[in-house]
Amino acid sequence: MESALPSIDNSLLRQRGPKAGVSTHCPDQPPRIVESVLSKILVVIPTFNERLALPVTLAGLFEQQPDVDVLIVDDGSPDGTGEWADEQARADSRINVLHRTEKSGLGMAYIAGFEWALARDYEIICEFDADGSHRPLDLGQLLDAARQGRGDLIIGSRWVPGGEIVDWPRSRYFLSRGANVYVNAVMGLGVKDATAGFRAYTRPVLEALDLSGVQSQGYCFQIDMTYRTVEAGFRVAEVPIVFVERELGESKMSGSIITEAFTKVAGWGLTRRRRQVRRLLGRSEPAT
Repeated sequence: MESALPSIDNSLLRQRGPKAGVSTHCPDQPPRIVESVLSKILVVIPTFNERLALPVTLAGLFEQQPDVDVLIVDDGSPDGTGEWADEQARADSRINVLHRTEKSGLGMAYIAGFEWALARDYEIICEFDADGSHRPLDLGQLLDAARQGRGDLIIGSRWVPGGEIVDWPRSRYFLSRGANVYVNAVMGLGVKDATAGFRAYTRPVLEALDLSGVQSQGYCFQIDMTYRTVEAGFRVAEVPIVFVERELGESKMSGSIITEAFTKVAGWGLTRRRRQVRRLLGRSEPAT
């Protein structure tokens, strides 16, 4: 029976990290100082066929942040990911598993994880990829920014000074870069990496948002959540991270995810611009 988490090469955790720095988008709010008591932390990791990558990811995560809890949200992986995760949960109280009966997408997996976290009084809820693209070494920067009150949503950004991408093909690089330029041009969110999936939400953000109304997936889910956070008046801060192309398993990126993002962003951008005009004119928002 495979149960123990594998050891990892510590040199992988000490690879060159990003420069210090935080880019913050603050919608009409002064900086706030919070008590550094946001210690109940949950890392949500959606999985679908990540049996090869997940053991390495969990080992690295607990190596860097031994006090966090983890929720694995598995979408009925046929490769045994869910069963392996169950074994780890029985052996380690920090690990929790939420099984979903069908593959309904990244966005819905995160929403299920957020709702699970809110029901259990977690104060910081993080998004984290199972595939090794997000370095556990960088999680501490997001948690520090959240604890210090630098933002209500902390984004691990590839596109702020000090951010870095390792081993991406040029096509993927330009797709991500172009998508974020498009999002800012159309929506004006003031966030350099609105598509990023490495995040730390403070509890008040997720409590305030209508999670049941979120239906987006993939790239679009991250943009949707950023948009809702900014529109609700919360502060978004970005910290630089190193993003590494996955080595194990297969990417879940697809043409339908990209099409969904570009189409929905256009609609959200129009809605946001209309609201901004109405506010400038001193008109109230129409009922929805």
